[in-house]
Amino acid sequence: MCTGRMDLAFVFRALQKGADGVIVGGCWPGECHYVTEGNYDALGNMHLSKKLLNHIGLSPDRLRLEWVAASEGVRFAEVMSSFADRLRELGPLGREEGIDEATVHLRLRAVNQLVPYLKLVEREKLRVPVKSEEAYNQFYGSDEVNTLFDDLIANKLATSQILLLLEEQPLSTGKISERLGLSPSEVSKHMKSSSRHGLVRYDQMHNCYARA
Repeated sequence: MCTGRMDLAFVFRALQKGADGVIVGGCWPGECHYVTEGNYDALGNMHLSKKLLNHIGLSPDRLRLEWVAASEGVRFAEVMSSFADRLRELGPLGREEGIDEATVHLRLRAVNQLVPYLKLVEREKLRVPVKSEEAYNQFYGSDEVNTLFDDLIANKLATSQILLLLEEQPLSTGKISERLGLSPSEVSKHMKSSSRHGLVRYDQMHNCYARA
């Protein structure tokens, strides 16, 4: 399967289902078997996925992309051994990062729910004009992309996590803040926006938010 077929959902679904890491191997840039240069699509998805992992408090090292030709059996074995060693160092998902299992699961669910939106952002705002590994690395490491991530993705992700929490039970601003590590003002901002869109309602009797 071409690495261009690698969907963001594949990565985060695998982690949500219990994988401690994900590795993707593809053709070297410039050597695409399908003449689609899908490996550059995979490279863009990999950069975005690492940003998402870092944002939700998980080590980006749990995700790796390597270029390995079909003839490079020895290299493939070395790459897999190296990745396995790194995962053993990190331990079970969330342990090294100091995040409990329930919180890890919540954060990964929130990312998975946003995948259609993330694809739209990637297609409309995160297009790299030059097909080169250096250009992709520079683009995704730029201040421009970091600002886009904060403006277009980080807020959506926080709201997604809050809505998942409220599916379990109504919660006050303080409880939401405590569970997600957000400031009360940040929670209030997300709740005001969600209320305008009819996603949540405020229960004045119990001083808490609930799903609409």
